[in-house]
Amino acid sequence: MPYYLAIFDLDGTLADSFPWFLRTINDIADRFNFRRVADEDIESLRHASTREILARLEVPLWKLPAIARHARRLKGEAAAEISLFTGVEAMLRTLTENGVQLALVTSDSEANAREKLGDAAALFQYFDCAASIFGKPAKFRRVIRRAGVAPEKVIAIGDEVRDIEAARTVGIACGAVCWGYAAPAALRALGPDHVFERMDEIADVLCRHRRAD
Repeated sequence: MPYYLAIFDLDGTLADSFPWFLRTINDIADRFNFRRVADEDIESLRHASTREILARLEVPLWKLPAIARHARRLKGEAAAEISLFTGVEAMLRTLTENGVQLALVTSDSEANAREKLGDAAALFQYFDCAASIFGKPAKFRRVIRRAGVAPEKVIAIGDEVRDIEAARTVGIACGAVCWGYAAPAALRALGPDHVFERMDEIADVLCRHRRAD
């Protein structure tokens, strides 16, 4: 099935923000009074679902909106520290040159996203930002309506378990990248439609599907 719309996550998928997250998470934990993340916890958390992570860190759901707002502010202040992964702009440009529309759905703000993307922001037709931790399905549906693309011709690409779950909820294809927040084994266990081990594989797979149309 050819894809006419690719919906990307930002952090851990296009932007290399995990090092910043590890430097920052315990300051956020102290501010909002949830469990700090010890070095020995990191790998097991990368294998956990979002709900499991929240439970282990004892984060009440009612605190999530305030935590998200604070994290967005901190990310904005640290934008210069967070770069795109190597090959992102070339991959996105190849997709657009082959007729694939691009959308960005992220928990970050649009201003932060555009700053991180730099010149690559101009390649995106649609932005739907500031998603709540479980709010991506609604944003996926809105982007798909705006793009006027049938769901079976849409793929969402992300680096977390919740990205796969959101795509499944909406009934679109999902692609998982192996260089982000979640451990590749945790992503593979959910059986995504595509698993990308290198950045250039995204354009190879999506453009191959377009050429076969």
